[in-house]
Parts: sequence; structure tokens; C-alpha cells
Amino acid sequence: MAGYSFNKFFEYFVRNNVIDADTAKKVQVDILKSDIPAEEYLIKKKLITGEELYGAKAYAMGVEYINLLNIAASPQALAFVPEVIAREYNVFPFEYDSKNNLLKVAMEDPLNLDTISFLEKKTGKKIMPYLESRENIEEVIRIQYQQSISPTVTTALEEYTEQQKEFEPQSVKGKVVKEPPIARLVNTILEYAVKGRASDVHIEPQEFRTRVRYRIDGVLYEKLSLPKSLHDSFISRIKILSQMRIDERRLPQDGRFTFKIGDQEIDLRVSSLPTVHGEKIVMRLLKKTGGIPTLPDLGLMGTTLKNLEIAIAKPYGIVLITGPTGSGKTTTLYSMLSRLNKPSVNIMTLEDPVEYELPGINQVQINTQAGLTFASGLRSFLRQDPNIILVGEIRDKETTTLAVQAALTGHLVFSTLHTNNASTAIPRLLDLGAEPFLIASILAATVGQRILRQVCSHCRVQYQPTPEVDQNIRSVLGELLPQKFKDQPLTVYKGKGCDECGGSGYFGRVGIFEVILSDQDIGHLILKSATAETIEAQAKHNGMITMIQDGFLKVLSGITSVEEVLRVAQE
Repeated sequence: MAGYSFNKFFEYFVRNNVIDADTAKKVQVDILKSDIPAEEYLIKKKLITGEELYGAKAYAMGVEYINLLNIAASPQALAFVPEVIAREYNVFPFEYDSKNNLLKVAMEDPLNLDTISFLEKKTGKKIMPYLESRENIEEVIRIQYQQSISPTVTTALEEYTEQQKEFEPQSVKGKVVKEPPIARLVNTILEYAVKGRASDVHIEPQEFRTRVRYRIDGVLYEKLSLPKSLHDSFISRIKILSQMRIDERRLPQDGRFTFKIGDQEIDLRVSSLPTVHGEKIVMRLLKKTGGIPTLPDLGLMGTTLKNLEIAIAKPYGIVLITGPTGSGKTTTLYSMLSRLNKPSVNIMTLEDPVEYELPGINQVQINTQAGLTFASGLRSFLRQDPNIILVGEIRDKETTTLAVQAALTGHLVFSTLHTNNASTAIPRLLDLGAEPFLIASILAATVGQRILRQVCSHCRVQYQPTPEVDQNIRSVLGELLPQKFKDQPLTVYKGKGCDECGGSGYFGRVGIFEVILSDQDIGHLILKSATAETIEAQAKHNGMITMIQDGFLKVLSGITSVEEVLRVAQE
């Protein structure tokens, strides 16, 4: 227990209800009797977690503990300590307080006065040491110093600071937003988003800083922390690009602009929202280049793909895609339209907003202020001689009625519904005022879907799941279980984490699906206004593969992990 108090170390566990007082006393006696170090004893007996161990050590040392894996380092802080010094002394600068000239540094030994003194002389800053494990410090040094975003951002921040000194405060608002540093900062953040495969960029004002988060493979990662002083200029630059009003900060606004990096052209949908600490911006990245993925590319396969192909080959009827926000419904719709898009077919879409521009397809953007709604647009569409109609979402009785009428008059209609699975779409249509006998006659198929992360192919490893998980997969799949696993243990996959996937173990996303093909049996149940459970049971009897079954089949194929399927599809 060199370097910190044995009693304070255990006091932390008792105060934080990790170990009760009686157990703590007994453990201390056992440790004193044995030759095993306290840290090793507690971990071996599984009395504490690694994070609790470091929390206790920091408390006993009189410093704070920081989990570097849960934060984004400030590019300013990184600039003060070169990578070679960080590696040599195993320290990591993660935050800089310019007001107090204070640099916060994670260290394996925060009581090492020689290292602290050296860093203070080297940086000219006051050092505040934090405790962190050697492994985590080494990991973030490897990742953070390699990220190209930090040096570029640091340079832009330095230039921005110099320019602030040159301008009077009242002229900053009018001039700085047009200057190269802010423009370069925005470009750098967007380039990093494209290179990092982000679907969204969140720029969020906090009380003392602005944080930048990227949604990669459906999960948000904090990658950057910026000084609060440049927030307004930063937001103004994005609003100018998006053709928003920069003088309007009290109301939400929407805009869009195009960003080009190399051969890639990215369309950005931008949304601003006033919060208590300033305006928050979210940018959705939509690739203009690269084309629309095919249905197999999305993850549709086997019986599920065959049933959907049967449904979209019909000359008329309704195909509904269901799932929560962000489950990939729009991409699936575009994939189906892309498959059906021929010069001999008139395809029209009514969307809010138009996410991808499809050549040869007539796409219409909803404009409620001008009176162009899903219902009014759909009414006009029927006079435009369409073969196929896409309605972005069925959300009210009028749109439902018009969509049903369009299908009855010989059109193939695609749309989305916000329901949990394929079977609940049918009762939802009844709730929206559609007649059971009409739904039974024109419903082609309902599709339920979710989107989950794929295991990184660069660091994928195979392992055997626990007996409980093995049994769960077998019971869910039943007769669908691949023949090779009938008489041997299951093998599943996970990613160890590598540079390609940024240490997450996942790279890219794939969909899991269930398709209820409307046949005579399903039609009879719709006429009886049957429950979703009854419809699903009949669909399973007819051979439908459920989303969780589809997920587990992809697990056994090495496409995704058990954890992802349980996170996304477990009901």
C-alpha cells in the first residue's frame, strides 16, 4: 500500500456502499495475515471492479480519478505535451483551463513530484494530476495522438485566439466568422466525420465548453472538446453555410449544404436548437456518391428476402416498413425503389425531408407552411399518372385513407409506420381508420426491421458462449438452427478492438428483418380484426423468420455479436 493510506483506501469502499463495514474489517484482517497485496486480493475475490479500485486509490492519495476511455481530450491540452513525452512519462493531458492556466493530466502515479515539476517547466502551466491506470493511459495516447483532428484543430484555435486579440469585442461577431480559422475548424470536423464513417455530428454547448460528438455505427462517441469562447462563431459559420438566419437564436431552424472531400460529395442536413447554454447543432451526413445499397447489402437474405421480392413485384398494393426512428426504414424504401426504377415506370415520392436524390424518380419535399402535406401531396399524386408511390410516413387518418385508395386504384404504395414489429402494423392501420376488408385486399407485406453493428472483420475472434446464451439461441432458433450446430457447441464472434474500428470491435452496420407476406390466412385474420400476437403466430406458422431469429442467424454467421442482437431486438 505504498504511497497511500490503507485505512482511507477501505474507507472509500464503505462510504460508497461497495463493501459494508463488517466485510471491510474482515477483509483487512485477511489481507494483513496473508502476503497478497490488497488490490490483488479484492479483485481476485471479485469484491470490487477495476474502476472502483482506482476510485479508492485516488481517494486514499487525495487526488481525483479520471476514466480516460469515457471522455474526449481537449486538442489544446494535447498540444502542450508532445507525444514522445507523454509516452516516456506515461502521462496524458486531457483538459486545459485557460482562465487559471491549469493543465489537467492523467498519471499512473499522481504523487510523483518529479514528473509534475518537469511537466510544469515544459508546459509553463500549473499541473493538476489525476489517477488513471497504465493500460488506459497507453491506450488513449495511442488513439488520441494518432487522430489527425487534434493538431489541425489546435492550429485553428491558436490562429483564432490571435485574431481575437486584434479585433475589438464589438467587431468580433461581424468579422471572425468569415476568417479562415473557424472555416478550417468546421472543415476539419466534417472531414473527420466522413473519414470516421459518422452518420451525425452533434455540436453541443455545455456550461464551460463545447463538445463535439460523432454517431458512428449508431453509437455516439465524444471526440472533441472546444473552448466555449468560440461557440457562437462556430455556430454562425455552420448557419451561414446552411443558409439559416444567424441573427435568430431563439427558435429552432433547419438548413442544408453540400460538402466535398476528395471524390466524395456529402449532403448535410442541419438542425439548430436553442438550449440553456447556447445553440446546439446536429448535422446529418448523407452521401450523394456511392449509390443506394441493394436489398442483400442491407442484410436481407433467404426466405425474408424472397418474401419481400414477391411483395414488391406485385402491380398494386401496400408495402409497409416498420421500426423506431433510426432503424433504417428510409434506406430500405430507397433500396426497393432503386430495384424497381425503370424508364417504363413512373415513380413518385413524398418525403419529409428528401434524404437521397434518386435519378429518374420524381421526389417531392413536404412543405407544411405552404400547405403541402402528406395528405394534400398524395391527393395531387393520383392525378400525375404514377405506377409506384412512396409516402414518407403514414401518420394520420386522411393519409391512411388516401394510401388505401391509391392501392385500390392500381398503384403500388410504399410507406413507413412507427410500430415495434411487422405484426403490430396491421392493428395500427385499423386504429388510423382503415377498413379491415380493404386492408385484407390490398396489403402486400409488412416489414419489421432494426439496425445493429457488424463485428469488425479485422479483429474478429471466435469463442463459445456461456451455457445460458447457447441455450437461449437454440430455443429461439428452433428448427432454423444450422445443421452443423445440432450436435456440437455453438461458436459466436466478437471484435477485440483495433485501429480499423477505433477500438470498438464493430465496423459498419447491418439490418435484421421480419417480413409478413399477406396471404389468405393473414387476410382472414385481418377481416376478424385479430390481435398482433395472433397475426404473428400465424405468420410464424407460415414460415416467417422473426427479427431476433434473423439476428441470431447473423450471429452464427459471424456478421454481428450476441450483445448487439440482445441490445436491439430483445423484447
